[in-house]
Amino acid sequence: MDADRSALVRRGTFASVAMLIVFLVAWEWGPGLLKIPPYIVPPLSATFNEFVRMWGVAALPYHTGITAFEVLVGFILGSLLGALMGYALGMSPTAEFALSPYILALQIAPKIAFAPLFILWMGFTIYPKILVAILIVFFPVMVNVLTAVRGVDPDLINLARSFKATRSQIFWKIEFPASLPPLFAGLRIGSTLAVIGVVVGELVGGNSGLGYLLSFGEGQGNTAMVFVTIIMLTLVGGVAYLLVILAEIRVLHYMPKRAAGGI
Repeated sequence: MDADRSALVRRGTFASVAMLIVFLVAWEWGPGLLKIPPYIVPPLSATFNEFVRMWGVAALPYHTGITAFEVLVGFILGSLLGALMGYALGMSPTAEFALSPYILALQIAPKIAFAPLFILWMGFTIYPKILVAILIVFFPVMVNVLTAVRGVDPDLINLARSFKATRSQIFWKIEFPASLPPLFAGLRIGSTLAVIGVVVGELVGGNSGLGYLLSFGEGQGNTAMVFVTIIMLTLVGGVAYLLVILAEIRVLHYMPKRAAGGI
């Protein structure tokens, strides 16, 4: 079984690297062959040159670090709040019935509409971006946890009660372990949505971060700068997603390999 898995990993890695090479070759020479102007789609070499320039002149590492910090904080706080609210609503049908309309209304409201409000309240600081990220991460984590807790077999809970298990014992021994796989599924979604939330905040009212560079490059008509910023945002989101997968593999080590840690 391990040999088959190793062979599968090697084949998948080879195919992935081959696709990346084909993509990079097409990016470098495709626009020229198709007569696409560089200000529409700059070739790979021009984008790389812009990356080198931004690294030394436009403080790209600084802006990347600001965005990564905002993503990390927003993701952690949004996930914690979402998980806590999901467990609370899952264990209390009354609380779910009372609070669900307000939580749903908060989710339906466009998150970008909150960014200007947060900026009015807190100014051009990192806090509005983190709050937008918290809002956008909160709901998928909460829904996954709530659904998992609600889906626990009631016969299993009744059996635990028949053995005089306390409410806390039922939660820690039955409900919490059952909620972990859906929780990590929500965390995967939240890790990518956190990047979107931060960028929205930086685009609306930022003076630092990759969203600010994105807006600055658009204003200058510098397409290569926009491409570099998009690539850096993708890397930030990819690292956040990878960290969630690594945590999932470590926590859900008891689950089959295919069920824990895969894409």
